[in-house]
Amino acid sequence: MKNIAYYNGRVAPLDEMMVPMNDRACYFGDGVYDATCAVNHVPMAFDDHIDRIYRSAKLIDIDIPMEKDEMKRMLMSLIEQVEGDCLFVYWQVTRGVGMRSHAYSGAQSKPSIWAFVRPCSMRDPYGAYRCITMDDTRFLHCNIKTINLLPAVIANQRAEEAGCDETIFHRGDRVTECSHSNVHIIKDGVLRTAPCDNLILPGITRAHILNICAKAGIPVVEEPFTLEEMMAADEVFFSSSSALTCRVREIDGKPVGMKDEATFARIRDAYQQELRAECGLA
Repeated sequence: MKNIAYYNGRVAPLDEMMVPMNDRACYFGDGVYDATCAVNHVPMAFDDHIDRIYRSAKLIDIDIPMEKDEMKRMLMSLIEQVEGDCLFVYWQVTRGVGMRSHAYSGAQSKPSIWAFVRPCSMRDPYGAYRCITMDDTRFLHCNIKTINLLPAVIANQRAEEAGCDETIFHRGDRVTECSHSNVHIIKDGVLRTAPCDNLILPGITRAHILNICAKAGIPVVEEPFTLEEMMAADEVFFSSSSALTCRVREIDGKPVGMKDEATFARIRDAYQQELRAECGLA
């Protein structure tokens, strides 16, 4: 198959799938999601992504009506039916279906589970990318991977309109993250990345990068850094499950980084090797 979708037990091609209008995703974006890529039909960092959606759901009082192992089996069954060397795997859980009401304490159906799988391509890990910056006006629960993504949608649209690849958010002078990735800098051989507080999503790729740095002896500082520090860094890069590690060469039209390729390459190449081994390509 070219693609496939799932909604509460029903499976069909993505463009044939229908969902009830009263699913709370439609009115409130009331749900959480996760996503990864499957290479060679092996979903990358699968357990980490599964664990994260259950954490996110718990933070907004959603009790997922499916055990983790059952969810993994359901997603794997979809992955195995879609053709392609690289697949995008997306799944979300919403609070369920019920008459529109802001409060969710009333009678509602059990949470709804959505998923789809389609072919995709990943960003070139050896490319150099361009970014813009924007004020981070999102709410204060960015650690929850919620389907409320309008600010990220607008920010990514602004990047596209500027001929750029990603938007870097900041609150005042503090750099937080990007519209759909984490951002990091390297200065004097030290990796600096924002701490996992409520202002960023704790990225799965981010966690793997920190583990790689620990093994490679690359110092890491998990503290906020400023716009000025980012612009003066030896390297700037963003990371996500579909972007992996993307080196940044320009921010707001000004050249940045590109001064410590050796350190960046150690991180990039180690992660590439780790993923190839995980997907049976090593």
